[in-house]
Amino acid sequence: MKLLYNISMIISEALIKSFGNFFGKKVKLFRLGQKEIFHKLSTCKLQKQSVIWMHVSSLGEYEQGLPILEKLKLKYPKHLIVLSFFSPSGYEIKKQTSPADCVIYLPVDTPGNAKKLLNLLQPEMVFFVKYDFWPNYLFELKKRNIKTYLVSGLFTTEHKFFKPWNKWLKNSLNAFHHFFVQDKNSKQVLLKQGFKNISVVGDTRFDRVYQIAENREKPEFLNAFKQEQKLIIAGSTWEQDEALLVDFINQNKRPVRFILAPHQIQPEKIEQLKNKIQKNCVCYSETQNFQDADVLILDTIGLLSKTYAFADIAYIGGGFGKGIHNIQEPAVFGTPIVTGPKIHKFKEANDLLALDALKIVHNAAELSQIFNLLLDEDILRKQLNEIIISYIKKNLGATNKIIDIIS
Repeated sequence: MKLLYNISMIISEALIKSFGNFFGKKVKLFRLGQKEIFHKLSTCKLQKQSVIWMHVSSLGEYEQGLPILEKLKLKYPKHLIVLSFFSPSGYEIKKQTSPADCVIYLPVDTPGNAKKLLNLLQPEMVFFVKYDFWPNYLFELKKRNIKTYLVSGLFTTEHKFFKPWNKWLKNSLNAFHHFFVQDKNSKQVLLKQGFKNISVVGDTRFDRVYQIAENREKPEFLNAFKQEQKLIIAGSTWEQDEALLVDFINQNKRPVRFILAPHQIQPEKIEQLKNKIQKNCVCYSETQNFQDADVLILDTIGLLSKTYAFADIAYIGGGFGKGIHNIQEPAVFGTPIVTGPKIHKFKEANDLLALDALKIVHNAAELSQIFNLLLDEDILRKQLNEIIISYIKKNLGATNKIIDIIS
């Protein structure tokens, strides 16, 4: 299996280099990023400083890793911090704004790339965030006995690393000097698989969203848009979510404003969504005249998390597809949250559901019912707010626990 994996990685790298321009935008960006990795590293003065390397998959994992990265910069001010991304959607947004000293794509996981990257970096410590860890890099880190840590890990018995035919893949986890996991179940799974040095510290993402909440500023456009009305914000929505939301918006007779932040913001997708809405609907990129609009579409990146603090209800998309998007961003403000049914892979969603603080809908009728209930019942919204805020506060502190243990 290991041989087949390595062959597939080598072929994938060759195809990306040769034919990447013939695929979608993300693949094109990935191809360009892969081409410049080692040149970019050559400008980072790697040989003059000790190096700490952190790898994340995309934007969500970056937000989980950021509190650790910031603490590391304070604790090791003379070290150079290299941050790698796998996904273009994370790299392209953060390549200029991350506090890391050098931001790169992760080279494709071949044995040759692993050796070449580690020869250049020679890192003192390495951090992988949540789940995006690659076997050839792990084997090479183990071989060199470099201190390697997993941050905000989650494991189940169904994890691909623990399948009977993937023993070689499981062996790559021996590279980790310490597993920092989110819950007790993950620890038990790892213990049963023979791993040690495991600490249940929680999810560093809670520390990150709480940090954002404490520094929140009300975006100027919200004053003009929301005014004195109630506000429903729907974030990271897909077509299945939008079908339910548009149905409610078109039938709604109440003085309510809506913000929609679709996951796909290509112009044609935004235009299709806008055309389905029968109320006065504007796009953020097209006008600054928000006061007369009923619906505002955020057709840009970076504003959504700043708006949740001022929402009366938050709807989180993805619950009718592969799984929901980040619910911690609205939860940190105590905003009542509604979403679709596919939440089983998401710990914080299941935690809030167990507290009856997350509302699940399966169709348009259920969405209408719960929206109307939450809009009518101010006391219920206040109760949910208190439950959610209490849950968030109980889950803070993972970052400091990790930094204390690695010291």
